[in-house]
Amino acid sequence: MLQEEIESLKSWILSSTNIVFFGGAGVSTESKIPDFRSVDGLYHTKYAYPPETILSHTFFIENTKEFYDFYRDKMIYKDALPNITHKKLAQWEAEGKLKGIVTQNIDGLHQMAGSKNVMELHGSVHRNFCMSCGKFYGLEAILQQRGIPRCSCGGIIKPDVVLYEEGLDEEVMSRALELISQAEVMIIGGTSLSVYPAAGLIRYYRGHKMVLINKSVTPYDRHADLLMAAGLGEIFSKL
Repeated sequence: MLQEEIESLKSWILSSTNIVFFGGAGVSTESKIPDFRSVDGLYHTKYAYPPETILSHTFFIENTKEFYDFYRDKMIYKDALPNITHKKLAQWEAEGKLKGIVTQNIDGLHQMAGSKNVMELHGSVHRNFCMSCGKFYGLEAILQQRGIPRCSCGGIIKPDVVLYEEGLDEEVMSRALELISQAEVMIIGGTSLSVYPAAGLIRYYRGHKMVLINKSVTPYDRHADLLMAAGLGEIFSKL
């Protein structure tokens, strides 16, 4: 049955020049970056506070050092490399088939694989800025300093990632919404579709070729035109 679904997906990809990919943590698990909700995911690690608390705006402001202890340990994977899914998506974009990627991930692996049009809904570990003067810093500024990373002006450096209690970037959301609403083929992969407002973007898809690839059940399964209960690597390695 899965082989039939793969063949259907192949034919949709072959005939389309307007594919949009919407992905979550499951895209990067094969690059050795854990997801949030699986058995070995971040939500099952043991810290003095739950990850949801540590990754909140309030906690960052009130317990900045503790935030960075967790952030460096659990959110940054500087040696991670793109996997087959990242590479195949970049290839489709280069071939003029894929219009863009909408991702909930903050690891930058899509860009590392060569993708250009990537909407990072939750920001990126590779972008950091001084909260006082606004100066931009790359990832090395976070990794090279211990404790709370400081700007040359003395201000605290904050990752450009969306923490709990923070809103998503309106421009990124708008561009993602435009991509999704105009897509012919919409491939959704590696996401539980339970994190809002990001997951709500799926509702704006107007086509009839929605592909949903995820190991576990999602709230959108019944809306999929092609539902594949499998890992992304298993599927993308055959496309």
